[in-house]
Amino acid sequence: MSTADPSSPRDPHAQRGSHEHPDSDRSFEHRADEETPFLSHLVELRARLLRAVAAVILVFLCLMPVARHLYALLAAPMLAQLPEGTKMLAIDVTSPFFVQMKLAFVVAVMIAMPYLLYQAWAFVAPGLYRNEQRLAKPLLVSASLLFYTGCAFAYFLVLPTVIGFIGMIMPEGVDQATDIAKYLDFVLALFLGFGICFEVPVAVVILAAAGIVTPAQLASARRYVIVGAFVIAAILTPPDVASQLLLAIPMTLLYEAGLIAARLLVRQREREPETGGQA
Repeated sequence: MSTADPSSPRDPHAQRGSHEHPDSDRSFEHRADEETPFLSHLVELRARLLRAVAAVILVFLCLMPVARHLYALLAAPMLAQLPEGTKMLAIDVTSPFFVQMKLAFVVAVMIAMPYLLYQAWAFVAPGLYRNEQRLAKPLLVSASLLFYTGCAFAYFLVLPTVIGFIGMIMPEGVDQATDIAKYLDFVLALFLGFGICFEVPVAVVILAAAGIVTPAQLASARRYVIVGAFVIAAILTPPDVASQLLLAIPMTLLYEAGLIAARLLVRQREREPETGGQA
């Protein structure tokens, strides 16, 4: 009987685990290196979101005790146009509570908006180039200020004009008694529409900075922008000419302001050498 050589394994697959290809270890380490930054980004995103949510909740809790005064301030343009002794209505039993809570939450988001934008900026800033960071900071500040300006414009100018127009065309024998929930939805939609439309300069600058369009192309599209502004105004505002003009004209002027800023940005980039590398 022949004896097996002790130096050779009985089973050719017995010692496969001890002779793994060295590339397998390197590929495992490479996958681990790729997963580690991804997980760290997820952890940071979670922390940023928690901070943002905590900020909104904190401001919301501070506003709830004064929610009645907030709604009284919001309803002042409507009450000023109603006949003397006329009040607004709360049709649903729970409307007084939920309307005030909804208003307090929306105002809390608006107040905390700069902090929310800062959290978004702090998350994406490490991945931006230096020139992109220099451009993003003023754009974030401008976007916040323009949104607030649009809401203020809608409250002080557009809302009284719209309510006055509706009262003027009211048929005889009809008493105007507005539901508080319907009024809140109408005002918030008006604020949101004007706040977004006032972001036109920021959108124009971003398009020019990204190289999607040039200032010359933006200038040549001016006639189409004017038509589009009146179309958007006709959709977002009530069917009176005054409120449509109050949205279309500012949008056109803001487009011109964005065009001026885009030209200045392009000229500055042409003078300065292109800076590469991340911050």
